[in-house]
Amino acid sequence: MTEEWKLNKSSDIPLHQQIYNYMKNRIMNGEWPVGTRIPTQRDLAAKFGVNRSTIVYALGELAADGLIQSKVGQGTVIANNTWSLLAATPPPDWNQYVKSGSYQPNIHMIQQINRSETDPDMIRLGTGELSPELLPTGQMREIFSGSMASKLSLGYSEPKGSLYLREIISDYLKKKGIHATPSSILIISGGLQGLQLISLGLLHQGSAIFVENPSYLNSIHVFQSAGMFLQGIPMDQRGIRTESIGRLKRQHNAALLYTIPTFHNPTGTLMSSRRRTELLQICARERLPIIEDDVYGDLWFDAPSPPSLKALDQQGLVLYMGSMSKTLGPGLRIGWIVGPEPVIDRLSDIKMQTDYGSSALSQHAVAEWLSSGMYELHLMQIRAELRSRRDFTLDILKQYFHDIAQWNIPQGGFYIWLHVTKPISIRPLFEQALKEGILLNPGNIYDRSDQQHLRLSYAYASCNQLESGLIKLAELIRLHT
Repeated sequence: MTEEWKLNKSSDIPLHQQIYNYMKNRIMNGEWPVGTRIPTQRDLAAKFGVNRSTIVYALGELAADGLIQSKVGQGTVIANNTWSLLAATPPPDWNQYVKSGSYQPNIHMIQQINRSETDPDMIRLGTGELSPELLPTGQMREIFSGSMASKLSLGYSEPKGSLYLREIISDYLKKKGIHATPSSILIISGGLQGLQLISLGLLHQGSAIFVENPSYLNSIHVFQSAGMFLQGIPMDQRGIRTESIGRLKRQHNAALLYTIPTFHNPTGTLMSSRRRTELLQICARERLPIIEDDVYGDLWFDAPSPPSLKALDQQGLVLYMGSMSKTLGPGLRIGWIVGPEPVIDRLSDIKMQTDYGSSALSQHAVAEWLSSGMYELHLMQIRAELRSRRDFTLDILKQYFHDIAQWNIPQGGFYIWLHVTKPISIRPLFEQALKEGILLNPGNIYDRSDQQHLRLSYAYASCNQLESGLIKLAELIRLHT
């Protein structure tokens, strides 16, 4: 019940009548199905900005109409609507359908984060995307209005995506040491769709997936909703620790390993060259396929990152995922998977069954950015800006967090993994920060047992917001330790 409807306090219609009419309309047209729990009287009074007695009056009228009723242990719920009043058989219980769906809901804190990110006044200290002021919106408009628009097609592309774009991505990947023909590349609608396709097309229900602990995958349920379970592997400053992989592979019969070796989400860690070699050797020996998520790979600051796992792969062990979401803009929803042709054929078939191809407009835009040289120029600017924001954030941390936290110094990407050194209550800290207009990404959404970390991002908030938000955060941490 999150509608934006508001009372008209200048109307001749009494406030309780307006509230009654509003709630009755939602019930009668089926928007609030039978069984839906309505907020408490106190919450409704706060939502509508009225006295509690006004809410009591309105709810009394709804109860008298037989539309709501109070149940012990359930609060007040919708009891009837148009269909149940008119039909001999009860209406469908949509709430039961919602609970029965196979796709698991996000944990409550992530739902709060997703809702709060729509608030323009919120200082977003953990958001994993570029600030709108860093996105090349003006140049993107020129692509669709200039001479490049002559190549634009609005028809369906072939199952693996635009051949024009796949040829350009093939050339782009060669610069990274990855040799992939266009037929071994699948265009996807962002990295998350790639994971969904893999879970649907390649894995059996009940499979074990190895992930770094903490991991971005713990904050989404794409594999869990497909019936897989995640097994965390510890990390250190050089990346995922490899010594236990063989034993755990045999113990759990793991299907694959998912890793973000370059500027890891959420820790910002850069896996060392030696660790990458070790990981490939162990996974080759154990016949354990790897999904390499390289969405941050272009965002190095002072020196290029070590070669990707895919560039080192000599056995077709690695499925490589890239994306433009972290560099050109998340709204494009364009990424790619590189792998053995039979795998790409299988995933492209699943993709055609689910969305019949990624946006032709977005594919065209990405192709023009890569082929024109604009993308490399844009990357130079973004790297410089992110490096400056990182240094600005580190200066604030040194000044205000030196006695309460420790942190890494990322060599690229978006994130600083802030370790609060004293015991802290993460949930109350998150809630209090939210009341202060500050949105945090606590460590426990990436590792359920983590109560000591926060993922800080210097990519989204402005420098002024970073300064004021971090200073306030330091105050709140001191209050909650």
